Amino acid sequence: MAEPIALAALMLDAALGWPDALYRRIGHPVGLFAQIIGACEARWNRPERSFGTRRALGILALLLLIALVGGAGWIAQQLLLRHLGPWGWPAVAALAWPALAQHSLFDHVRPVARALAQGDLPAARTAVGRIVGRDTAMLDQAGVSRATIESLAESFCDGVVAPAFWLLLLGLPGVWTYKAINTADSMIGHREPRWQAFGWAAARADDLLNLVPARLSGLLLCLAAPGGWRILWRDAGNHASPNAGWPEAAMAGGLGLRLAGPIAYDGVMHDKSWIGDGRDDADSGDIRRALRIYVRACLLLWLVAGGMAWAL
Repeated sequence: MAEPIALAALMLDAALGWPDALYRRIGHPVGLFAQIIGACEARWNRPERSFGTRRALGILALLLLIALVGGAGWIAQQLLLRHLGPWGWPAVAALAWPALAQHSLFDHVRPVARALAQGDLPAARTAVGRIVGRDTAMLDQAGVSRATIESLAESFCDGVVAPAFWLLLLGLPGVWTYKAINTADSMIGHREPRWQAFGWAAARADDLLNLVPARLSGLLLCLAAPGGWRILWRDAGNHASPNAGWPEAAMAGGLGLRLAGPIAYDGVMHDKSWIGDGRDDADSGDIRRALRIYVRACLLLWLVAGGMAWAL
């Protein structure tokens, strides 16, 4: 049941993305998730409460989010499949489509390469600032390029492979529950004192849900650019995240670049390990090569989804 839904949703996303006109009219579902998370955080994550209490309330907030989103997804899927007959699964695919980000990720990365190719470093910094959390004001061309490529690799997991994986496995409730947890992690799953207790559950849940998709992402990127295998096995563990290192290492190896390394967040330099052993002077051409690898990896994911639909 879920297999043709996943393939159709991937095709819809690749063809259409999430159109700006639609976004202006109705927004995006993750905006609703953000409102729920923000309301719970404002009400429950108060500094006067103990660490243990805030952690417990963070768990409660996440369970509430899962119940609301997963329950709504299950009800919608059951109603559509039961009452629309042969049109049921295309309708479910249409509801799953906004959870995927193949098209929008490409559209966010390409302007960085274009600005760098035109020699407009300030515009490139602005463009990459829309897709990364690090400080970008002082990045040179190589720093902008590496940040863009790293974000592309990591987001291939979070925005494409993981949603497709949970859609294949659990259908509509699976994909939207994943997106809700991933949104919660991006908002509150941080190590700063404000979030450490309340965001603990969101961060751990996101790590768990990305465990298999991250490794699948690395595999797909290596198949799309076979030079990545050695770096994947050697450097996947060099990242602070238990999952992000897999697609980043595969991309670094495929491009022959060094990624990660020292990074500044909020004016504080973090001495992170390097991933890869190639050049560190990345440029717009490397971003374009990364996009080609990304497109090939997305097509391989289509083959996986299509193969499962045919086999089952």
